[in-house]
Amino acid sequence: MNFTAFYLTIQQVEQVCLFQLSWGQGQNLSVNVAYPENLTTLYQEWQKIYLSFYNTALRGKVADMGSFAGPPIDWHAQLVQAEAQFLSAFHYWLRSAELFEIRKQIAQASQKNQTPYLDVFITCSTLTLAKLPWEVWEIGTEFALESSQIRIVRTAKNRQGTATATQGKYPHKARILVILGDDTGLNFESEKQAIASLKDYADVKFIGWQSNKNIDDLKTEIVQTISSQNGWDILFFAGHSNQTNLTGGELGIAPGVALSISELEPALITAKDRGLQCAIFNSCNGLSIADKLIDLGISQVAVMREPIHNQVAEVFLPRFLQALSEYKDVHESLISAAQYLKVEKNFTYPSAYLIPSLFRHPGADLFRLQPAFMNEGIKKLIPNRREIIVLSVLLIISLLLPVQQFLLQRRVLLQAIYRQLTGQVATVASPPVLLVEIDEDSIRKAKISNPKPIERKYLASLIDRLTANQAKIIGIDYLLDRHQGESDRILANSIKTAVKSAKPTLFVFAGTANQDGQWLRVLPNIANLNWSLEGEIEILPGYMQLLPDHNSQYNNSQSSDPDFSKLLNPGATSISSFSGLLTLGYQLQQSSDAPQPKLDSQEDFFQQINNSPDRKVQDRSHSQTITRFSYSLHQMWMHPIIDFSISPQSVYQNIPAWRLLENQNIPKNLQNLQDIIVIIAPGGYEEAGLNYDGEDNFLISKFPAIKYWRDQENPINQSQILTGGEYHAYMVHHLRTNRLVIPIPDFWMIGIAILMGKSLSLYLLPRKKSNQPQSLIIITIVTGIYGLISLQLYISATAILLPWLLPSVTLWFYILSAILEKKSDE
Repeated sequence: MNFTAFYLTIQQVEQVCLFQLSWGQGQNLSVNVAYPENLTTLYQEWQKIYLSFYNTALRGKVADMGSFAGPPIDWHAQLVQAEAQFLSAFHYWLRSAELFEIRKQIAQASQKNQTPYLDVFITCSTLTLAKLPWEVWEIGTEFALESSQIRIVRTAKNRQGTATATQGKYPHKARILVILGDDTGLNFESEKQAIASLKDYADVKFIGWQSNKNIDDLKTEIVQTISSQNGWDILFFAGHSNQTNLTGGELGIAPGVALSISELEPALITAKDRGLQCAIFNSCNGLSIADKLIDLGISQVAVMREPIHNQVAEVFLPRFLQALSEYKDVHESLISAAQYLKVEKNFTYPSAYLIPSLFRHPGADLFRLQPAFMNEGIKKLIPNRREIIVLSVLLIISLLLPVQQFLLQRRVLLQAIYRQLTGQVATVASPPVLLVEIDEDSIRKAKISNPKPIERKYLASLIDRLTANQAKIIGIDYLLDRHQGESDRILANSIKTAVKSAKPTLFVFAGTANQDGQWLRVLPNIANLNWSLEGEIEILPGYMQLLPDHNSQYNNSQSSDPDFSKLLNPGATSISSFSGLLTLGYQLQQSSDAPQPKLDSQEDFFQQINNSPDRKVQDRSHSQTITRFSYSLHQMWMHPIIDFSISPQSVYQNIPAWRLLENQNIPKNLQNLQDIIVIIAPGGYEEAGLNYDGEDNFLISKFPAIKYWRDQENPINQSQILTGGEYHAYMVHHLRTNRLVIPIPDFWMIGIAILMGKSLSLYLLPRKKSNQPQSLIIITIVTGIYGLISLQLYISATAILLPWLLPSVTLWFYILSAILEKKSDE
């Protein structure tokens, strides 16, 4: 059942009313109901008190009710009481058992209806019935329906004219003709201002009575303007009016002068043919006017059924036009204005909300203003004050790096859990990195009293052991910038021996800038950069260190940027990262034609490998233009992250230095290291660090995914730190396996969520309250599916991190705000 209207005809024969309901494909239902004897009496009593309360500045002629001098009367209290008695009797009649089937049929249709409203077109056979306030009939309340879901609209008994054609497909600026009639005792200023406020939405033309205007000229002007060649969308009249039996009502256009609707009929028919769709009469006693205009084919006519006070008219119209300017249709706008009179102004203007009625031709769509230009749609997207506050908070959060790092690591933890739950944990027979860790046990067993700086002879012994196991690339995560006398010579001999072997070993040494910006590098008596490499060991918490561009010039002098190692200046110098050079070296070691380290080389070795055609790296391993731009904004947009969702066992294999030297329990796969990148690094002892003790040891609480994997793989391991060596191992693994995860900035995705949320709240969310739970379920499912897609996309070969939390909060803010606003409107 997906129709939007019922048609209810009410005929009175003596004291019996025939209610005839029709709908759908010819269905109808008829019942006879006794007309209450006291209803007319109560209406007349209410009307008498209503007119007595509003006894001045009425927009219509009131017959002499008869009066005599007497004591002051509290008309306000009497009007409130009369209204209550009248409406009580009216509602009691409409709730009669005879009408149950009609109410039930309408309510059931409303429950199944897919549109926001179900309209009930009412036609009354007598003026007595037409004067009753049918708009207040609460048809659905006994069926637990919102009364606003069912709208009462009136239509004429006779409808000879065809309905005005619907507005064109393409929006245009509406044209409004305003006729200001006899202003005796009235004030049109507030109405003029309210109508003028529509200038952004419509072209408005004012005509009407002026003291110096000839009456015949005024009549001619009104008739000719109504039938203007350019046509009108809305005809508005303000002034005195009255209903008549034969001429369709009359409009007071000047003091003592009236124009009947029958006199205006030819002009109105012409105007209808040229696009006139809506007529609004902010005047009195408009029932016969509305009947006649609907009969002529005007789509909809808003009138006042009773005399209305000038101040009420001044309050009603601005509210009506405000709703109209919000692109609500005429019926919604009239209901909104009447509701305002009832809720906000009922104490000041009692019973006024009962007076407005909308007559509508059943064959016409409801009129509403259309955005005249494309920027009207854009205007709707402009955030209001509450949206500005909430969105500002979300956007600021998305730009705070500490907050972003916190959220990033929790997301990586979620990825680790998802990876394990879905069985997508990689199984690697031999991890690509061997981490030789000089830990506390190694220091004690070697009887090293002070590991800062590390004993060079101890490093030499490790190099000898590794080269004996055919290690082809070795990274030393220790600064070798201080002299140790004889120990330097021993270390240099071990290194040179490995380099000049038949299958030379490539060494990558640690380098960095101190707090004064001075570059700290390997001593020249230990190694020469013509046959070795030197890389930056400082890390960017949570982020990869990237490779320099292919055409960059390797800088053998100190870094020109003392803040190179700081979070916001990655890539500011041409010095490449420690992990990046290890990966580049490994790639070249796999090619027989690639440059090999030679002790007698006279050219910088980095330039040799940088110019080699065998160098193969992902574009992602270089900083992109947008990423470099974001550094200037103190952001890390699309800078690849460390993927701790991969378990450490898949990334590296670690062995304590003492065990390697004693050759105890060495796994078989570590007895031949030709295809493994080796890193010699501190293993978590307290003194490890450049500027202060423990600088190389990161609290594992900052990387919860690592803690998760340790608890899963080795619960006995109670270590609370992640070493710099382990961090470098992850970066080497990512570069070697081309596993570089690109995070899409939260700031960008919040922007997309803002557009989606605003669009959904404006255009797609249902306006029927009964459909809102269904919409919430759908949006919940959509955000859930987006979350699953983002989880899988991260793990896939695409390796894209789509943020979920902040964009979802943004979207839900709009959805819930829209629902709450609709609820408050109801």
